Amino acid sequence: MVKITEVDKVEILTLQDNYIDMTAQDDSTVISRPSAIRDGEIRNSIQAEHGFSAIVRTTVGGSARTMLFDFGFSPTGAAYNAKALGVPMEEVEVMALSHGHSDHTGGIAALTRMIGRPGIGLVLHSHALAYPRYVKPSEDLKMFFPRLSREAMAQEGIKVIETTAPYSLLGGQVLFLGEIERTTDFEKGMPTACREKDGKEEWDPIEDDTAIAMHVRGKGLIVLSGCAHSGIVNIVSHAGKVTGIEKVHVVMGGFHLGGPLFEPIINRTTEELIKINPDYIIPCHCTGRKAIMHMEQTMPDRFILGMSGTKLTFSA
Repeated sequence: MVKITEVDKVEILTLQDNYIDMTAQDDSTVISRPSAIRDGEIRNSIQAEHGFSAIVRTTVGGSARTMLFDFGFSPTGAAYNAKALGVPMEEVEVMALSHGHSDHTGGIAALTRMIGRPGIGLVLHSHALAYPRYVKPSEDLKMFFPRLSREAMAQEGIKVIETTAPYSLLGGQVLFLGEIERTTDFEKGMPTACREKDGKEEWDPIEDDTAIAMHVRGKGLIVLSGCAHSGIVNIVSHAGKVTGIEKVHVVMGGFHLGGPLFEPIINRTTEELIKINPDYIIPCHCTGRKAIMHMEQTMPDRFILGMSGTKLTFSA
């Protein structure tokens, strides 16, 4: 097991998600939605894209530490939102990547420049750098992911830290979960994902897909995923196994249940999440409209709608 430090507070600010509603008005002690007001005028826009990026801030004894998890899709989308939200990006100490797909890597250069910390670490699974990788919906169509290269990141002053094992971040206050053990019988990955290895095409199990976890004192684990290609139930189970912490406070992130290939497992995934019994469930990004609606209907008292620009605060 890997020790994870209990924290007094975790704040997750979503820099990019697939959805935005500037009129939500459901603010609470946990939820803080973005404001359209800037300098007294209704002109502060927050952008939504098919991607994910979040600032994670942990607090222990009044001292806060900050990291960046994922980078969004376009070169500028998450960075635009960071500026619109007035995020002090220079406070980011380290970065982590959920996996190597472009809807999570596109904004690396812009966000790293905003941070302005030469030699900043980026923790990722080594398979995140694999190339070529593509989606193959039919024999006649291949849609390639852009290459994520060590050389390009080095030019941006990024120190790449490759690991398949759990890796402590922010002095042990956040845990990068490493390669996820896949134990469920229904979370089988992305059937159309392919890669070339030694010149031959093969199915891509996306071994690099991972997540991060925090432990709120007296409340339990917060598990934050990117796309959950390894299965959100597998991810939460793995987080509990490697930390030895059974209680789950929050499950948040992309659950990858959108579209006809994954909609058949919406019910089973929801049933397993209900068994896990988190205090909050926050489906984002690639979870898909049908799955999000189903989870809201089946878990209304613990459901929060994820969106760009939202800050969520979970306190001891």
